[in-house]
Amino acid sequence: MIVVPLLTFLAVASLCRPSDGGVRIALLRAAVIVGGAAALTVEVLSAVHALHRPAFITAWLAALLVTGGLAIRRSGGPRAARPALRAVRDRWTALGGAERLMVGALVGLFGLDLVVAVIAPPNNFDSQTYHLPKIEHWVQQGHAGFHPTMIDRQLAMAPGAEYLLLHLRLLTGGDGAYNLLQLAAGVGAVLAAARIAQQLGGGTRAQLVTALVVGTTPMVVLEATSTQTDLVVACWVACTATCTLDGLRARSGWFDVLLIGVAAGLTLLTKATGLLAAGLLLAAWAAAQLRLTRWRGLAGAAAVGALMVLLAGPNLVRVQDTYGNPLGPAHLRESISMQRHDPPAVLVNALRIAETALQTPVKPLNEAIEAGIVGLAGVLRVDPQDRDITYWNETFPYRSWPPDEDRVSMPAQGVLILLGALLMALRRDSAPTTRLYAAVFWLAVLAYVVTVKWQPWGNRLVVFLLVLGAPLAGLWIAGLRGRRLATWATTGTLVAGVAVGGLAVAYGWPRRLVGPGSVLTTPQLEQRFIREPGWQGDYEWAAAAVRGAGARRVGLVQGYNTWEYPWWILLRGTRIVSMQSLQPGLAPATVNDVDAVLCVKPPHTCEFYVPPAWPVHRRGDVAYALAP
Repeated sequence: MIVVPLLTFLAVASLCRPSDGGVRIALLRAAVIVGGAAALTVEVLSAVHALHRPAFITAWLAALLVTGGLAIRRSGGPRAARPALRAVRDRWTALGGAERLMVGALVGLFGLDLVVAVIAPPNNFDSQTYHLPKIEHWVQQGHAGFHPTMIDRQLAMAPGAEYLLLHLRLLTGGDGAYNLLQLAAGVGAVLAAARIAQQLGGGTRAQLVTALVVGTTPMVVLEATSTQTDLVVACWVACTATCTLDGLRARSGWFDVLLIGVAAGLTLLTKATGLLAAGLLLAAWAAAQLRLTRWRGLAGAAAVGALMVLLAGPNLVRVQDTYGNPLGPAHLRESISMQRHDPPAVLVNALRIAETALQTPVKPLNEAIEAGIVGLAGVLRVDPQDRDITYWNETFPYRSWPPDEDRVSMPAQGVLILLGALLMALRRDSAPTTRLYAAVFWLAVLAYVVTVKWQPWGNRLVVFLLVLGAPLAGLWIAGLRGRRLATWATTGTLVAGVAVGGLAVAYGWPRRLVGPGSVLTTPQLEQRFIREPGWQGDYEWAAAAVRGAGARRVGLVQGYNTWEYPWWILLRGTRIVSMQSLQPGLAPATVNDVDAVLCVKPPHTCEFYVPPAWPVHRRGDVAYALAP
């Protein structure tokens, strides 16, 4: 069944291909349309409590039948693909040696990522806690409504990426294809960034340098094999950018308005931080459309807003009804968003974010920069550990350069992007559209440092800014004066990118190709617990006891940051419910509703949830109790 969405996507891409034969824009348009349709399908089927496998299989087969038939009718059959293949071959022949090396490097890196994504099971820390358990709750209850839980991030965090994973879960019956979503989003982000470079006037070399900057960034390489959500939102932001750029100098047709609205809606549905850039892009596009065609532009802007509400509105309403705020509970909002906005606090926040993102393996250099930031904060009378500008329970500085998907820095690509964005904004010979785009990038950076606190894993959150800024780096490098200088700069970018990207995919954590913990040699269940290997034995011990007792309904008692998802793997087919609830109006299960209770970190909490007649068994961080 995994082939059905792929064939549907290719059929939609064929239908979206413009008359000039642009394959790249066809693929990006298809990604937006298929992604939007998939999200709407979840909401529609959820409304009738039909989030189950037969309904999803029926929906996808119907979509393939319709789109496939239309695509064949439009193209004239398989023979029509020959001109497109010939055009690709001719373009490859026209490339120079450096350009071919860049293409080869990207194909090689993403090919290795594909191997890792297919072999490795999902083992991202956040996914174990809240990204993936929410999908299992949706499947169990048949709708995407909220459920009682101690981990309110399962409910309050935007579910756009999980909506797409739900399709894979129900089509395949498991999580074996989950990692492919972020891999596809990584490829989409590369394609969109390269097209933006073309829209800003960049030639083939500028586009390939842009693609190389994005595709070799360690965070992109590592997240492309995970079930995080940062590449997904980066892809939607980049799609919003490339679609809005088309409308800065020409009137947007209704199909263009549809693409912009759906891309922006998917951004909001996936991660609100993406709107820091997408909102600015929409504002620039709307202003241009109003200038070109006042009333039609106004109608187009209204249509974009309506599409965003259509896609993200139902979930925002659920969050508003549950927590009284569409962004979730107060403690979650305040842990992430800046509580101070005075210039000294914003400056200190920006410098800490920059240091963590650009950190190098050179310890003395890092320590000198960190000491300088702390010293400046003292002069400005800003505590660098102030909870109002720092994620709770975390301390600056933090070692971010090792290739870990939750924190890895990006010094090479980050410096190229910042320099390119600065130079393209200031150069007198830059085109007006390029200057405007650079201004949008810098405003998005400013919006981020004003609204989001420093946090050790903040490098994940700025991936959408990386993709947005990469075309400016590509334009700058490819446009260096002097053929020799441009060649050396391109070669240096290629070598540095391949080096850091290759090391990330080979030795990155928690999924690596070589060394201890390699996905090629480590058992699947052990890979799932590779972040917390000490928990594996405890989880297996408790799950075996619960299965052995024949329990069909199991209650969970867990901490705010413990792992729920392994229980859904170890107890497949068992109904799992929460015996805790942080949600007003959502009552948790009680011992009268379950046959067994599982308690995680601290295990002694079981004593508060089960009666004395239920014997509690403990081991490490896990405990279980069975009904007499």
